[in-house]
Amino acid sequence: MTGPVRPRCNPAALAPRLVGMRLATKGPVAGILITAVLILLGTTAGDSDRDRVRGAASPAPPVPAPIPVAAAASPSPAPSSSPSAPRSVRTADGPAGSFLTTGTAAVALTFDDGPDPINTPRLLAMLRERHIHATFCMVGFRVRDRPDLVRQIAADGHTLCNHSWQHLTDLAKRDDAYIDWDLRHTNDMIHAAVGADVPVRYFRAPGGNFTPALVAKAKSLGMDSIYWDVDPRDWDHKPDANAAAHIARVVGDVQHHVRPGSIVLSHDNGQPNTITAYQSLLPWLQERYALEGLPPSGW
Repeated sequence: MTGPVRPRCNPAALAPRLVGMRLATKGPVAGILITAVLILLGTTAGDSDRDRVRGAASPAPPVPAPIPVAAAASPSPAPSSSPSAPRSVRTADGPAGSFLTTGTAAVALTFDDGPDPINTPRLLAMLRERHIHATFCMVGFRVRDRPDLVRQIAADGHTLCNHSWQHLTDLAKRDDAYIDWDLRHTNDMIHAAVGADVPVRYFRAPGGNFTPALVAKAKSLGMDSIYWDVDPRDWDHKPDANAAAHIARVVGDVQHHVRPGSIVLSHDNGQPNTITAYQSLLPWLQERYALEGLPPSGW
């Protein structure tokens, strides 16, 4: 236990007193008095030095600053599934714990079911020309068949998304062993094409048929589940009289419903009219919104 703090000795302050002693006192008594004072000075200085050493060796623990109420209420960062890619926390705003929006002012264009040997290269060229990044939700067996397109998608800086192995719309109803194989095998095919170091941080259930269990399974494999808030139903040609009417409807639906933070659902596989629609949509969207791929590190 540390004793009471001694007052520091200031030899300069005591010097005049010593001089006074020498002037006022003569003989042996003066020598005795001066010797006693010098001993006292040495002891006090030594104690002071020891106090400083003890203080340097054992600093008092810092008092934690009070946490503001607003900061305490904010969500704290969650550990990443990959130490090199820290992820922030977002509140899921879509079905079954999926994400409906980007969480920022940016708009995310997402293209499903590819890669398509004809439509995907056309779409990539359009995006490249405008320096736009999108998110490609790819089906595993098509990834296996066209790894060259997957490599081009990644090389152009687009975000990769797992869209299951064979697009079973009842995937969530399958047994756990199959679901685990399906998602893992799709990721394995993507990594076989682009390398194991390229992240696959997103999963989209076929048909958007998410369940809490399916979302949890994707999360256990390091993937956030993404839904959408703009769906022009570009795959549904029945409401339209012809191709021109279909393209006009797709363009109009996107323009009418998009807003800051939207995730827009479209399809590159088997939908040439969608590519034509985006020839008009890309410049229109780019003039009004920041268009970004979903963060490759996830949320």
